[in-house]
Amino acid sequence: MSEIQQGMALLITTFHKYSGKEGDKYTLTKAELRELLKNELGELLGKANDKAAVDTIFKELDANADGTVDFQEYIKLIACLTMMCNEFFTGSK
Repeated sequence: MSEIQQGMALLITTFHKYSGKEGDKYTLTKAELRELLKNELGELLGKANDKAAVDTIFKELDANADGTVDFQEYIKLIACLTMMCNEFFTGSK
């Protein structure tokens, strides 16, 4: 498996590690998202325990306003964070 494929598999397994603990196994509730942010992205985000920050992130991600974050909405977060990291490390915008 190539490195890109391994990365894709890691994104998928990480999502499903947290989804479905409450409700639908294919979506993240706000509590599940908070846990994912804290455990998987805490060093990068720094404010994963901040309820207001998590509420804002959840609201922005929940594009269809169904009260959950699905895989597509989760991937948008990962893509945006990846682009921001690239800009930071390369000094480009």
